[in-house]
Amino acid sequence: MLTMKKMIAEKLSEGIAALGAPSTLGVNELIAMLEYPPDEGMGDLALPCFKLSRTLRRAPVQIAAALCDCLTELAPVEKAEAVNGYLNITLSGQYLLEHVLADIAAKGERYGATDEGKGKTVVLDYSSPNVAKPFHIGHLGTTVIGHSLKKLHEFAGYQCIGINYLGDWGTQFGKLIVAYKKWGNKEMIEQGGIDKLVELYVKINNAISGNEEKGIPADPALGDESRAEFHKLELGDEENLALWRWFIDISLEEYQKTYKQLGIEFDSYKGESFYTDKMPAQVQKLRDMGLLKIDDGASIVDLEPYNMPPCLILKRDGSTLYPTRDIAAAVYRKSEYNFDKAIYVTSAGQSLHFAQWFKVVELMGYDWHDQLVHVPYGTVSINGAKLATRTGNVVLLKDLFAAAIEEVSRIMEEKNPDLENKAEVAEAVGVGAIVFYYLSNSRIKDINFVMEDALNFDGNTGPYAQYTYARTCAVLRKAGDITCDNLTYTTPEEATLVKALARFPETVEKAIADYEPSVITRYILDVAAAFNRFYHNCPIINADDAAVRATRVEITRAVNRVLGNAFPLICMRTMEKI
Repeated sequence: MLTMKKMIAEKLSEGIAALGAPSTLGVNELIAMLEYPPDEGMGDLALPCFKLSRTLRRAPVQIAAALCDCLTELAPVEKAEAVNGYLNITLSGQYLLEHVLADIAAKGERYGATDEGKGKTVVLDYSSPNVAKPFHIGHLGTTVIGHSLKKLHEFAGYQCIGINYLGDWGTQFGKLIVAYKKWGNKEMIEQGGIDKLVELYVKINNAISGNEEKGIPADPALGDESRAEFHKLELGDEENLALWRWFIDISLEEYQKTYKQLGIEFDSYKGESFYTDKMPAQVQKLRDMGLLKIDDGASIVDLEPYNMPPCLILKRDGSTLYPTRDIAAAVYRKSEYNFDKAIYVTSAGQSLHFAQWFKVVELMGYDWHDQLVHVPYGTVSINGAKLATRTGNVVLLKDLFAAAIEEVSRIMEEKNPDLENKAEVAEAVGVGAIVFYYLSNSRIKDINFVMEDALNFDGNTGPYAQYTYARTCAVLRKAGDITCDNLTYTTPEEATLVKALARFPETVEKAIADYEPSVITRYILDVAAAFNRFYHNCPIINADDAAVRATRVEITRAVNRVLGNAFPLICMRTMEKI
């Protein structure tokens, strides 16, 4: 579609110049002005002429009418009409078939990809769970949005470094050490794994703060004891270090199970603790530059001139905070990877935090400060209730995935009991259903997660999209070695479907530019809907005419390729049979 847009824009540029424009609009500007009409009856592309009115000193209606003539001889254009100040353009169905399908066949797995990122490196910081806490639905956003952005950037030619910045440091480990020594033992943890660590964490928090509902009185002394144990950990106490490392190993073993289900691998698991010895140099740099100020005993960077609260660098007792660690991590990653872009995928609730330390990095004179990108996403609640590990109000991802897999297995037993590799298919479709449900929403929107909606396998869902892909595979299996020498356009459904396929490269570009995986998800649904209309209304294998039959098989082959390219961009697996 981009190639056709360029051809049209070049002709429009000539037409605008012929109308006496004092300065001809550039082709790229005109490409950006071309819109997709909301209704197919209004054409395939539209140029709103209102923006040209001042330059050309004519009414939009006159401009649209005058520009019609310059497109009459252009091969991709079937017709151009002036309607209420818009130039509506209908593309040739035959031209679409010949050029779009040839492009897809020639590029194959690279159709939709670009070389935009060739020679460039992107570091992506995502998922990053707090150690000794299990994956729950609240972790799904950073994990699947982050990995989708990684896959998108890889598709565009970037070298991508996926970093799991584990929350493996802080007072919570003092709490866990106290809880383990007070109520736990090695056998309990070895048998129960991360679930037992969570039980201990919830128990110590209830004990410190109290819980009226459970009749647990508050014991603030346990909080002091927890801080003392963490201080011992910071000083290198061997017993506490051994426990800490053990808790991390247990957590990673559990996390890997979820990552495997999602098809995710990371290049680095360097967590907060890795940067402990790298923070003092950055603090000293701030001090040497005169950026650090003392406020009520704490060390801050004053950001009032930038309409932000002060950025806390050191507490009154001299201990570091999240901004200190993030600054040190960014400096290390720039040195280690020489990134062209560093992307951080976290909840929107951390937007101020990132704005603050990004500004501090700029004030420190690091000329790569503008390469730091925060990608925020909305919060997740369960039936309106806020998630909180310390109170135990969570839905674990492993339980959510298990429920989805079980439901898919039940449906498969009803509809296709003889299917091979049922366990593999059930996992791919069940996990895919949850991921697709989440990524169908604009990332910035808050989501009230309702299990019944996520596991609804009717309508615009992941299983529907995966079934559509499997349907194309079935058609191609039946088609065997049918090939097409001369594409023959016969129905509007064919043109509509091929136009959808032609939009894939633009869709990928937009998803990357907006850091928005839902652009791909919605596109997949558009292609699936167009293919299923085509499938039901246009006989493929049973078409009477051999040329029509071969053409429709080729269209199906193109749909199969485009969906096959699109699914991995949103952490979805393709299954040839469902």
